Amino acid sequence: MKRGKRYNEATKLVERNKAYDPNEAIELIQQIGKAKFDETVEAHIRLGVDSRHADQQVRGAVVLPHGTGKSVRVLVFAKGDKAAEAEAAGADFVGAEDLIPKIQNDGWMEFDVVVATPDMMGVVGRLGRVLGPKGLMPNPKSGTVTMDVAKAIEEIKAGKVEYRLDKSNIIHVAIGKVSFGTEKLSENFKTLVDAIIKAKPAAAKGQYLRSVSISSTMSPGVKINPLRLMEK
Repeated sequence: MKRGKRYNEATKLVERNKAYDPNEAIELIQQIGKAKFDETVEAHIRLGVDSRHADQQVRGAVVLPHGTGKSVRVLVFAKGDKAAEAEAAGADFVGAEDLIPKIQNDGWMEFDVVVATPDMMGVVGRLGRVLGPKGLMPNPKSGTVTMDVAKAIEEIKAGKVEYRLDKSNIIHVAIGKVSFGTEKLSENFKTLVDAIIKAKPAAAKGQYLRSVSISSTMSPGVKINPLRLMEK
């Protein structure tokens, strides 16, 4: 892949074989994340687990103390009092069976997170083939299947992010914007890593954090020493 001049210049500032201290890595991202827009900073964490086995799944959610800097659109599947509660709590969209054809047939996807009350999961399940591949299916582990829809919406709007393994056993999560500055990004990053370490499956053997890196939208990845993250 052909890279632009700015990307190539940024690459020169990153020592390819060096595993940086977490704060040092975040400071470096601050230096090289200088596009004309406010770049998103992402963490990429490869774990020593095998996601093909149910007892080695790692999935959950955590509220980042400084949010992600992104405005999140929340869709809630609920009826009656719970629908009214969701609207009052600031949900962007609220509905039930009426939303099925809109999503399934019309391709409407103008939302970032889906929350559902447990009694609505039979309805939401009909959208599995659409929402599943996009990682949008509500799940009790991430707190998006709940009767307390107001709390779920509040946390999501405040910066709650979901983490889950991809097929390569890597977790990819946005931890903020370059404009946040080193201190806020460091706090968000630590909160995420602590949650992932706490979620370590009992079946995981050997080194749990295999490799860790961070990058901004237009920058190369900066490696972080995973052993430093396991220190308390």
